[in-house]
Amino acid sequence: MRLKDKVALITGGAGGIGRATALRFAKEGACIVVTDMDEAGLNETAKLVNDGGGKAVAVAGSVTNRADMQKVVDAAVSNFKRLDILINNAGINKDALAVRVKDGDVKMMSDDQWDAVMNVNLKGTFICAQIVSVQMMSQKFGRIVNTSSIGSQGNIGQANYAASKAGVIGLTKTLALEWARFNITVNCVAPGATKTKMTAGMPENVLQSVLKKIPLRRMAEPDEIASAHLFFVSDDASYVTGQVLFVDGGITVGI
Repeated sequence: MRLKDKVALITGGAGGIGRATALRFAKEGACIVVTDMDEAGLNETAKLVNDGGGKAVAVAGSVTNRADMQKVVDAAVSNFKRLDILINNAGINKDALAVRVKDGDVKMMSDDQWDAVMNVNLKGTFICAQIVSVQMMSQKFGRIVNTSSIGSQGNIGQANYAASKAGVIGLTKTLALEWARFNITVNCVAPGATKTKMTAGMPENVLQSVLKKIPLRRMAEPDEIASAHLFFVSDDASYVTGQVLFVDGGITVGI
Protein backbone atom coordinates (compact mmCIF):
# COMPACT_ATOMS: atom_id res chain seq x y z
CA MET A 1 0.00 0.00 0.00
CA ARG A 2 1.49 3.31 -1.11
CA LEU A 3 -0.16 5.42 1.62
CA LYS A 4 -0.15 3.04 4.57
CA ASP A 5 -0.62 4.90 7.89
CA LYS A 6 -0.89 8.29 6.17
CA VAL A 7 -3.74 10.70 6.96
CA ALA A 8 -5.27 12.64 4.08
CA LEU A 9 -7.60 15.65 4.11
CA ILE A 10 -9.57 16.14 0.90
CA THR A 11 -11.66 19.25 0.29
CA GLY A 12 -14.62 19.13 -2.08
CA GLY A 13 -15.04 15.53 -1.00
CA ALA A 14 -18.79 15.16 -1.57
CA GLY A 15 -18.43 13.77 -5.09
CA GLY A 16 -16.56 13.86 -8.37
CA ILE A 17 -12.79 14.09 -8.18
CA GLY A 18 -12.83 14.52 -4.39
CA ARG A 19 -14.77 11.31 -3.83
CA ALA A 20 -12.66 9.40 -6.36
CA THR A 21 -9.50 10.57 -4.60
CA ALA A 22 -10.84 9.61 -1.17
CA LEU A 23 -11.69 6.10 -2.34
CA ARG A 24 -8.36 5.71 -4.15
CA PHE A 25 -6.32 6.87 -1.17
CA ALA A 26 -8.28 4.60 1.19
CA LYS A 27 -7.44 1.61 -1.00
CA GLU A 28 -3.80 2.61 -0.68
CA GLY A 29 -4.03 2.52 3.13
CA ALA A 30 -4.66 6.15 4.04
CA CYS A 31 -7.07 7.35 6.73
CA ILE A 32 -9.40 9.89 5.15
CA VAL A 33 -10.91 13.19 6.29
CA VAL A 34 -13.32 14.75 3.80
CA THR A 35 -14.93 18.16 3.91
CA ASP A 36 -17.49 19.94 1.74
CA MET A 37 -20.57 22.13 2.10
CA ASP A 38 -22.72 19.31 0.69
CA GLU A 39 -23.20 17.37 3.91
CA ALA A 40 -25.27 14.57 2.37
CA GLY A 41 -22.71 13.90 -0.36
CA LEU A 42 -19.92 14.19 2.15
CA ASN A 43 -21.43 11.57 4.43
CA GLU A 44 -21.96 9.29 1.45
CA THR A 45 -18.26 9.53 0.58
CA ALA A 46 -17.26 8.65 4.14
CA LYS A 47 -19.72 5.74 4.15
CA LEU A 48 -18.28 4.38 0.91
CA VAL A 49 -14.78 4.49 2.37
CA ASN A 50 -15.81 2.89 5.66
CA ASP A 51 -17.95 0.23 3.97
CA GLY A 52 -14.95 -0.65 1.83
CA GLY A 53 -12.87 -1.38 4.90
CA GLY A 54 -11.17 1.99 5.17
CA LYS A 55 -11.33 4.71 7.82
CA ALA A 56 -13.01 8.03 7.04
CA VAL A 57 -14.36 11.03 8.92
CA ALA A 58 -16.64 13.64 7.34
CA VAL A 59 -16.65 17.23 8.62
CA ALA A 60 -18.85 19.74 6.81
CA GLY A 61 -17.53 23.24 6.20
CA SER A 62 -16.57 25.91 3.71
CA VAL A 63 -13.00 26.36 2.55
CA THR A 64 -13.60 30.11 2.61
CA ASN A 65 -14.26 30.03 6.35
CA ARG A 66 -11.10 29.87 8.44
CA ALA A 67 -12.92 28.64 11.55
CA ASP A 68 -14.56 25.83 9.57
CA MET A 69 -11.24 24.64 8.19
CA GLN A 70 -9.53 24.84 11.56
CA LYS A 71 -12.31 22.59 12.87
CA VAL A 72 -11.67 20.12 10.04
CA VAL A 73 -7.93 20.00 10.71
CA ASP A 74 -8.51 19.63 14.44
CA ALA A 75 -10.85 16.70 13.73
CA ALA A 76 -8.20 15.03 11.56
CA VAL A 77 -5.55 15.29 14.27
CA SER A 78 -7.99 14.30 17.04
CA ASN A 79 -9.12 11.19 15.18
CA PHE A 80 -5.87 10.09 13.57
CA LYS A 81 -3.11 11.88 15.57
CA ARG A 82 -1.45 13.44 12.52
CA LEU A 83 -2.11 14.95 9.10
CA ASP A 84 0.16 14.10 6.20
CA ILE A 85 -1.71 15.04 3.03
CA LEU A 86 -3.90 17.90 1.83
CA ILE A 87 -5.76 17.69 -1.47
CA ASN A 88 -7.08 21.18 -2.17
CA ASN A 89 -9.83 20.02 -4.52
CA ALA A 90 -12.81 22.30 -3.73
CA GLY A 91 -13.72 24.65 -6.55
CA ILE A 92 -16.57 26.41 -8.32
CA ASN A 93 -17.22 28.30 -11.53
CA LYS A 94 -19.64 31.14 -12.21
CA ASP A 95 -19.33 32.14 -15.85
CA ALA A 96 -20.14 35.59 -17.13
CA LEU A 97 -23.20 36.12 -19.28
CA ALA A 98 -20.60 36.54 -21.99
CA VAL A 99 -20.69 32.81 -22.68
CA ARG A 100 -24.34 33.08 -23.72
CA VAL A 101 -24.00 35.87 -26.23
CA LYS A 102 -21.95 36.27 -29.37
CA ASP A 103 -18.77 38.26 -28.86
CA GLY A 104 -19.49 38.79 -25.15
CA ASP A 105 -16.60 39.43 -22.78
CA VAL A 106 -15.48 40.13 -19.23
CA LYS A 107 -17.42 43.39 -18.97
CA MET A 108 -20.55 41.25 -18.49
CA MET A 109 -19.18 39.62 -15.33
CA SER A 110 -20.53 40.86 -12.00
CA ASP A 111 -18.51 41.61 -8.89
CA ASP A 112 -20.40 38.83 -7.10
CA GLN A 113 -19.38 36.29 -9.75
CA TRP A 114 -15.76 37.41 -9.54
CA ASP A 115 -15.62 37.38 -5.73
CA ALA A 116 -17.37 34.01 -5.30
CA VAL A 117 -14.96 32.18 -7.59
CA MET A 118 -11.83 33.88 -6.27
CA ASN A 119 -12.87 33.21 -2.67
CA VAL A 120 -13.37 29.47 -3.15
CA ASN A 121 -10.75 28.62 -5.74
CA LEU A 122 -7.85 30.82 -4.66
CA LYS A 123 -8.47 32.13 -1.15
CA GLY A 124 -9.88 28.77 -0.07
CA THR A 125 -6.72 27.04 -1.30
CA PHE A 126 -4.60 29.55 0.62
CA ILE A 127 -6.61 29.18 3.85
CA CYS A 128 -6.51 25.38 3.84
CA ALA A 129 -2.80 25.20 3.04
CA GLN A 130 -1.93 27.77 5.69
CA ILE A 131 -3.89 26.01 8.44
CA VAL A 132 -2.63 22.55 7.52
CA SER A 133 0.98 23.74 7.34
CA VAL A 134 1.15 24.23 11.12
CA GLN A 135 0.63 20.53 11.77
CA MET A 136 2.84 19.49 8.85
CA MET A 137 5.69 21.72 10.01
CA SER A 138 5.53 20.19 13.49
CA GLN A 139 5.78 16.72 11.89
CA LYS A 140 8.53 17.82 9.47
CA PHE A 141 6.49 16.14 6.75
CA GLY A 142 3.66 17.03 4.44
CA ARG A 143 2.28 16.60 0.94
CA ILE A 144 -0.01 19.29 -0.48
CA VAL A 145 -1.66 19.09 -3.90
CA ASN A 146 -3.55 22.13 -5.16
CA THR A 147 -5.99 22.23 -8.06
CA SER A 148 -5.55 24.44 -11.08
CA SER A 149 -7.16 23.80 -14.48
CA ILE A 150 -6.60 24.11 -18.19
CA GLY A 151 -8.78 27.18 -17.63
CA SER A 152 -5.67 28.85 -16.19
CA GLN A 153 -4.58 29.31 -19.80
CA GLY A 154 -7.57 31.58 -20.41
CA ASN A 155 -11.13 30.98 -21.62
CA ILE A 156 -13.86 33.27 -22.95
CA GLY A 157 -16.48 34.07 -20.32
CA GLN A 158 -14.35 32.70 -17.47
CA ALA A 159 -12.09 35.58 -16.47
CA ASN A 160 -12.76 34.87 -12.79
CA TYR A 161 -12.13 31.14 -13.11
CA ALA A 162 -9.02 31.59 -15.25
CA ALA A 163 -7.56 34.16 -12.89
CA SER A 164 -8.25 32.00 -9.84
CA LYS A 165 -6.67 28.92 -11.38
CA ALA A 166 -3.64 30.84 -12.65
CA GLY A 167 -3.32 32.25 -9.13
CA VAL A 168 -3.30 28.73 -7.70
CA ILE A 169 -0.24 27.94 -9.82
CA GLY A 170 1.61 30.99 -8.50
CA LEU A 171 0.60 30.14 -4.94
CA THR A 172 1.76 26.54 -5.39
CA LYS A 173 5.22 27.55 -6.56
CA THR A 174 5.63 30.05 -3.73
CA LEU A 175 4.55 27.60 -1.02
CA ALA A 176 6.88 24.97 -2.49
CA LEU A 177 9.80 27.36 -2.07
CA GLU A 178 8.82 28.49 1.42
CA TRP A 179 8.01 25.11 2.92
CA ALA A 180 10.62 22.81 1.40
CA ARG A 181 12.78 23.21 4.49
CA PHE A 182 10.04 21.52 6.51
CA ASN A 183 9.97 18.52 4.13
CA ILE A 184 6.61 19.70 2.79
CA THR A 185 6.14 19.34 -0.96
CA VAL A 186 3.53 21.45 -2.74
CA ASN A 187 2.42 20.55 -6.24
CA CYS A 188 -0.53 21.23 -8.50
CA VAL A 189 -2.81 19.14 -10.71
CA ALA A 190 -4.49 20.97 -13.60
CA PRO A 191 -7.34 18.85 -14.98
CA GLY A 192 -8.97 19.28 -18.33
CA ALA A 193 -12.63 18.50 -18.97
CA THR A 194 -13.65 15.85 -16.45
CA LYS A 195 -16.92 13.98 -15.87
CA THR A 196 -18.18 15.80 -12.77
CA LYS A 197 -21.24 17.81 -11.72
CA MET A 198 -19.47 20.91 -13.03
CA THR A 199 -19.55 19.55 -16.58
CA ALA A 200 -22.70 17.43 -16.38
CA GLY A 201 -25.01 20.23 -17.52
CA MET A 202 -22.92 21.17 -20.53
CA PRO A 203 -25.11 21.58 -23.65
CA GLU A 204 -24.50 18.90 -26.30
CA ASN A 205 -23.18 21.35 -28.88
CA VAL A 206 -20.71 22.77 -26.35
CA LEU A 207 -19.66 19.27 -25.29
CA GLN A 208 -18.95 18.23 -28.85
CA SER A 209 -16.96 21.40 -29.43
CA VAL A 210 -14.85 20.65 -26.36
CA LEU A 211 -14.27 17.02 -27.36
CA LYS A 212 -13.01 18.07 -30.79
CA LYS A 213 -10.24 20.07 -29.12
CA ILE A 214 -9.03 17.15 -26.99
CA PRO A 215 -6.49 14.92 -28.77
CA LEU A 216 -7.74 11.85 -26.86
CA ARG A 217 -11.33 12.78 -27.90
CA ARG A 218 -12.90 12.15 -24.50
CA MET A 219 -13.32 13.66 -21.07
CA ALA A 220 -11.33 12.43 -18.09
CA GLU A 221 -12.81 10.11 -15.51
CA PRO A 222 -12.52 11.41 -11.92
CA ASP A 223 -10.32 8.43 -11.03
CA GLU A 224 -7.79 9.51 -13.65
CA ILE A 225 -7.33 12.79 -11.79
CA ALA A 226 -7.12 10.84 -8.54
CA SER A 227 -4.18 8.94 -10.05
CA ALA A 228 -2.29 12.21 -10.45
CA HIS A 229 -3.07 13.10 -6.85
CA LEU A 230 -1.76 9.72 -5.74
CA PHE A 231 1.52 10.21 -7.60
CA PHE A 232 2.23 13.57 -5.99
CA VAL A 233 1.53 12.37 -2.42
CA SER A 234 3.34 9.03 -2.76
CA ASP A 235 7.02 8.33 -2.19
CA ASP A 236 7.40 8.22 -5.99
CA ALA A 237 7.25 12.03 -5.91
CA SER A 238 9.38 12.60 -2.81
CA TYR A 239 11.77 14.84 -4.78
CA VAL A 240 9.07 16.66 -6.76
CA THR A 241 7.81 20.04 -5.60
CA GLY A 242 6.49 23.24 -7.16
CA GLN A 243 5.31 21.42 -10.28
CA VAL A 244 2.10 21.62 -12.32
CA LEU A 245 0.77 18.51 -14.04
CA PHE A 246 -1.83 19.05 -16.75
CA VAL A 247 -4.11 16.01 -16.89
CA ASP A 248 -6.05 17.07 -19.94
CA GLY A 249 -5.94 14.49 -22.71
CA GLY A 250 -3.34 16.59 -24.54
CA ILE A 251 -5.39 19.74 -25.06
CA THR A 252 -2.74 22.12 -23.73
CA VAL A 253 -0.10 20.73 -26.10
CA GLY A 254 -1.57 22.90 -28.84
CA ILE A 255 -1.98 26.04 -26.73
